[in-house]
Amino acid sequence: MAIPTQIDACIITFLEHMEVERNVSKLTLRNYGQYLRRFSAWLKETGVSDVTKINQEIVREYRVYLARVEDAHGKTLAKKTQGYYTIALRSMLKWLIKNDMPVLHPEKIDLPKAESQHMKFLNIEKIEKLLAQPLLSAKTGLRDKAILEVLFSTGLRVSELVSLNRDQIDIKAREFGVIGKGRRPRVVFLSDRAAEWLDRWLVTREDKWRPVFIRFAGKKPELLTDGEEMRLTTRSVQRIVDKYCRKAHLPVKISPHGIRHSFATDLLSNGAGLRDVQEMLGHKNISTTQIYTHVTRPQLKKIHKERHTDI
Repeated sequence: MAIPTQIDACIITFLEHMEVERNVSKLTLRNYGQYLRRFSAWLKETGVSDVTKINQEIVREYRVYLARVEDAHGKTLAKKTQGYYTIALRSMLKWLIKNDMPVLHPEKIDLPKAESQHMKFLNIEKIEKLLAQPLLSAKTGLRDKAILEVLFSTGLRVSELVSLNRDQIDIKAREFGVIGKGRRPRVVFLSDRAAEWLDRWLVTREDKWRPVFIRFAGKKPELLTDGEEMRLTTRSVQRIVDKYCRKAHLPVKISPHGIRHSFATDLLSNGAGLRDVQEMLGHKNISTTQIYTHVTRPQLKKIHKERHTDI
């Protein structure tokens, strides 16, 4: 059994700070723990045990290691994933400085440049085709129809969707609150159609389980429990969306996040402002919402042509 080092102690205390004082989600806490423990394991192999001895050269060597390390299938870490490891390290160093520890300043560690990715989304015709795929006579059809309609109506992240409980949704008001990324609360809105399908799904439920979206397969608990073990997972919803994309013969493979992109694109195409979309998506910074400039640029060109004086 490996002997804990000073760095291990710092990681434990930092994660406790994240859990108690910053109130981060369990998923974020798990990921940060994974990233930092890997850093600690690498440091042990290089003979470093004192957190104050970490300098830019050590970080550079660690970054090289992250770029080259391969998994069991011979695949290396994506640039985006390497960035997550670096963000976790910077966050811990920032916290250590706040607690008067003489460590490397996080600003001296640059984040890796992310690989440019093509954003996948569907226009309204393709979305309508996707939403029409669930077979309502099937046992899972009504649930899946409600899932797709709610995703497109609200722009929810898949983690936010599967976390929904029945007591937090006000179908009559067509709105409800969610706690999103970074523990930031926001209000999301249901279209009349999404509210109708969600209501149709919920009224068929004979159980009193809390989760809005539940699985059908596997062992079922007693009806008197809260049904937490029946809650759909994010992976299950991803499989559901993928299933109907293939069934609809869509030109691109779309994910639940792709439906979120489609939601934002549809809003902007119909005149919504970036700030409004930022609020509805729960983005902390407007810069994140600006990935949708593929929509706003044609609109700007049209405004320029209509409004600018041609001399």
